[in-house]
Amino acid sequence: MQPTIGRIVHYALTQADANAINKRRADAKNLNAAGVTLASQELGPQIHVGNHATAGDYLPAMIVATFGGPATNLQVFLDGNDTYWATSRTEGDGPGFWTWPPRV
Repeated sequence: MQPTIGRIVHYALTQADANAINKRRADAKNLNAAGVTLASQELGPQIHVGNHATAGDYLPAMIVATFGGPATNLQVFLDGNDTYWATSRTEGDGPGFWTWPPRV
C-alpha cells in the first residue's frame, strides 16, 4: 500500500521521541508548580498533559506529508492532550518506524 496523506498508521516511539514528549510534559508540570495556570496563559501556549511515554510504545499516527519516496511525516496521537510530530519516518518494524494497522 502507498502511504497517502490522511491515512492512519501505527508508530513506535524511539527513546529520543519519548524523552522529548516527557520533557514537554515535565516542563508543563514545573510551570504549574510555579503557579502558572491555563487561565493565566493569555498568549496561548499549550500545556502538555498526559501519561508517561516509553520507547517502543505503539501509538496511532496520521500521515501528514509524503515526499514521493518512502519517508513520511506523521502526527502521532499521544495518550494525553497533545500530539508529537515525527518527521521523515519510514515503514518498518520497531522504534522509529510506522506500520499499517492489522485488520481484525
